[in-house]
Amino acid sequence: MNDNSLLGLGKNQYKAIFISDVHLGSRSSQADKLLEFLQNSECEHLYMVGDIVDGWYMKHRLFWPEQHAKVMKYILQRANDKMKVTYVTGNHDEFLRHYSGIEMGCLELVDEAVYSSVNGNDFLVIHGDQYDVVTKYARWVSVIGDFGYNALVQLNRHVNKVRSMLGLKYWPVSSWIKDQVKNAVNFVGDFEKNLSRECAKRRFSGVICGHIHKAAIKDMQGFKYMNCGDWVESCTAILHHHDGTFEIYNHFTEAKQTVAPEVVFENAA
Repeated sequence: MNDNSLLGLGKNQYKAIFISDVHLGSRSSQADKLLEFLQNSECEHLYMVGDIVDGWYMKHRLFWPEQHAKVMKYILQRANDKMKVTYVTGNHDEFLRHYSGIEMGCLELVDEAVYSSVNGNDFLVIHGDQYDVVTKYARWVSVIGDFGYNALVQLNRHVNKVRSMLGLKYWPVSSWIKDQVKNAVNFVGDFEKNLSRECAKRRFSGVICGHIHKAAIKDMQGFKYMNCGDWVESCTAILHHHDGTFEIYNHFTEAKQTVAPEVVFENAA
């Protein structure tokens, strides 16, 4: 489905767009692809769901190329009466949590938000590191793991450069490697369950999050779990259409996993 065909406008039109884990300021960020996506899209509300800027990487090395600056400049210029922007803080940009609650016109900085859909359901919008046991209770493990992850991402970049020269399609090598590791699969499952329990406790219909770099839309224990993915490996986003449907956007395939308009679950508020 394409709202563009309904409205007859040049850009794809959405009720809301959710992006996360862009990691601007690191060499892993595919900022050029995000900018292309944003330039071809319009929405009423853009949610930046954490780790948009990679403060962890920039602590060790300052890296801010022109393309990364262009992404932030484009978003800031678009933040007006036609498009509100909500920046939800993550663990890689946790330095911004000192300033949570600041509003500058149509741009707000928060640690979490509530998104009310067109069908009246309330969704918790949060990066998700608060429900990752490793990040919360063993930060040193997550920092070490981050170095290993960055190495995988660099491998991903080199492999796909060769594949592109051979005329082959993009293949997220690092995602494939992680999916083969049983502990990584268990981690994802625990993360999803933790967020589902939080939704039940706080009586939300579902959650829209990031953090684990794995895009998803699924029903879990009566709640809708949605993960934006990332703009490091998969280059994905969550799109919310004016008719109430949510879908995953994948920049490489542009194949979208569409789900029916959401309903009010029995255990939702």
